[in-house]
Amino acid sequence: MLQEFDRLPEGLLDCDSRRLAEQLGMPTLIHLSGAREPALFVSVLMHGNETVGWDAMRELLRDRLTRFGELRLPRSLSLFIGNVTAAACGVRHLPGQPDYNRVWPGSDLEPCIEQELMARVTEIMRQRGIFASLDLHNNTGINPHYACVNRVENPFLRLAMLFGRTLVYFTHPTGVQSMAMAALCPAVTVECGKVGDRRGIEHARRFVDAALHLTELPDHPVKPQDIDLFHTVARVKVPETVRFGFAPADADLLLDPELERFNFRELPCGTPFARLRNGEVRGFEVRDTEGADVGERYFRIEDGEIRLRRPMMPSMLTLDETVIRQDCLCYLMERYAGGLPELSR
Repeated sequence: MLQEFDRLPEGLLDCDSRRLAEQLGMPTLIHLSGAREPALFVSVLMHGNETVGWDAMRELLRDRLTRFGELRLPRSLSLFIGNVTAAACGVRHLPGQPDYNRVWPGSDLEPCIEQELMARVTEIMRQRGIFASLDLHNNTGINPHYACVNRVENPFLRLAMLFGRTLVYFTHPTGVQSMAMAALCPAVTVECGKVGDRRGIEHARRFVDAALHLTELPDHPVKPQDIDLFHTVARVKVPETVRFGFAPADADLLLDPELERFNFRELPCGTPFARLRNGEVRGFEVRDTEGADVGERYFRIEDGEIRLRRPMMPSMLTLDETVIRQDCLCYLMERYAGGLPELSR
């Protein structure tokens, strides 16, 4: 399920994400030599409908070829191109496939061949050595651009700050690329807004270029005033047995069609998220980072509405019903109160 190259396959940069399956046929790891070692690891298309990573890498590499006649990278680069078959269909993952960003080492899903694939990629990169790891994503809902870390350590924060000052620390879900790579090097996931937004592609491209030019990731302490750091505390899903929607005709759980406006806003207690048409229908399924049911901690039902029980900040709210089913409705966040490290090492 994995092929490796030590050069760019001919014609690859002419392919948009939907044509990669024709060109590559399977997940592909490409190692490109640069002036410094070890390599920067970049993963794209963990979700087939999130094209920003491949769009940004195509432009970055084509620009260097145009300018120099060769790549002439300031640092070696290992590029992992993930779910090309889902990308051909423009979907997150195909029916019967797992989510490619839930099957990396540390996953709690049932064993599958995709887990073997990601374990192989991780082991290859462990043996080769990695300077840092970047995983490039789009959001389906309206969100600001932000970076995610799985460790609150200065090199991780410094890497994330190359992307912006809005950072999210999370430890769940498991099996994500950044969490697997965090055992090997500073690692971040970046969320670059909606698919096709030129600002997201440019932002991702500048971020990768900046990381390629780094000589080191210092352990200098980060000042609290330099970042906005949030901590994911719960994941909100709609139960599989509940019919939901944004129009009242077919939904037992009627979601607010303006939900996306709540993303990255600190909402007050009592903010409504949805209305229940049937009093016997269960509301949201809410799990904390340990998997415990914490629905009553964060939501209450009042006058037929599901409302926040306490002030919270949601992220990744979307109106895409397929994504809500395949992943979740949103994550709930609080400002990180753990304090920033003085020295990580």
